[in-house]
Amino acid sequence: MTARLQITPLPYRDDPLDDFARLRRRPGAVLLDSGRPVAPGGRYDILSSDPLAVLEVDARSGVSGAPELAGLSPFAAQQALLERLPEPLTDSDLPFLGGLIGYWSYDLGRHLEPVGDRARPAVSLPASRVGLYDWALIVDHARREAWLVATPERRRQALGWLGQAPAPEAPFRLTAPFAAELERDAYLARFDAVQRYIRAGDCYQINLAQRFSAPFEGDLWAAYRRLRRATPTPFAGYLAWATERGEQAILSLSPERFVECRQGRVETRPIKGTRPRGDTPEADRRLAEELAASLKDRAENVMIVDLLRNDLGRVCRPGSVRVPQLCGLESYANVHHLVSVITGELTPDRTPLDLLAAAFPGGSITGAPKVRAMQIIDELEPSARSAYCGSLGYVDRRGRMDTSIAIRSAVADAGHLHLWGGGGLVADSEGEAEYQETLDKIRHLMAALADETKDME
Repeated sequence: MTARLQITPLPYRDDPLDDFARLRRRPGAVLLDSGRPVAPGGRYDILSSDPLAVLEVDARSGVSGAPELAGLSPFAAQQALLERLPEPLTDSDLPFLGGLIGYWSYDLGRHLEPVGDRARPAVSLPASRVGLYDWALIVDHARREAWLVATPERRRQALGWLGQAPAPEAPFRLTAPFAAELERDAYLARFDAVQRYIRAGDCYQINLAQRFSAPFEGDLWAAYRRLRRATPTPFAGYLAWATERGEQAILSLSPERFVECRQGRVETRPIKGTRPRGDTPEADRRLAEELAASLKDRAENVMIVDLLRNDLGRVCRPGSVRVPQLCGLESYANVHHLVSVITGELTPDRTPLDLLAAAFPGGSITGAPKVRAMQIIDELEPSARSAYCGSLGYVDRRGRMDTSIAIRSAVADAGHLHLWGGGGLVADSEGEAEYQETLDKIRHLMAALADETKDME
């Protein structure tokens, strides 16, 4: 079965926030945000709402929201939901013509690997939540064009929603400062445990994170706008929905692509290696040069490249996996990163969701070898990670997919915002430096959320 779609040109805007403000109160509203006009590297914004169906996965009890899919594994159930949408009858090169949009949390990995179940669930978000969307507003910043993609029936509704006045934005404020789940000494004790595991040969690298939490009141959309002003990134996103516990949301400002698939061509871009931006051009250049020359950071990156080559090899054509960029330096608003690029060709009998499952969760935020690293993380981190270090993105009905690694991300639940900071630990890591890095990676996010003047800009 094929779908008759209309692709309607709309006025181009270099910032998607005004358009999304018109949709954000609608059921299932989603924003995949490339951070333009400030963030480098982003190209497309994808906005939608009012999904045909929503599928949730609990980390322990499985699939819900579609009783007929309840017996399937999470990714099989999502593939079955995706196939309910007819394939679009068009040769458009736009990235999304209908399909799944949502998130896959780090905790979804419990369905894929024998990870363990020690970490307590401090946040009640589902392990995954995806909607089936038959329309979207697509903004292409490279061509400076915007398009409404919809069936004729949906087109009239979507134009009406996009023509409404933006939903009023209420103030946002933290009612107490962010508090760390782990004190410095508790983090360093876990650092020492990782070092013992590395010396014993259990693992080569562990990504150890800590959680920070603060109570809040007000409008989470205002919070997202603050974060975006502070750190625009090319793989950002905003998803919010109502529950009996109040509003839940993911506010992601990620610089990192997880896996992309276009016409069977696969790409992943792991980040390993970080330095803050300098206060002066000279200091900034020194920090960038220090990172590019760091043997430790390059070694961390190469370990994860090897892991991801193996993950992609599970579903890609033999011999097709390549590394066209190894430890390239990329600079963002607040940090410098080392970024590698791994590519491959998906075998014809595999789907993008097969690819996502094969590589999930991303090796850059677990460690190596992956399963043992995840078991150690489950042992040492007091709380489950929820959406942090999971993924946001879309899976198009034609077989396209693009997803992020949900780092630099806040999770809202039951009146609290949660942030995580982490980093990869190897044999020559230094505990104090690694502890400081967990703070450096999210300090600017905390500062933006604490600054009430930003609602008045």
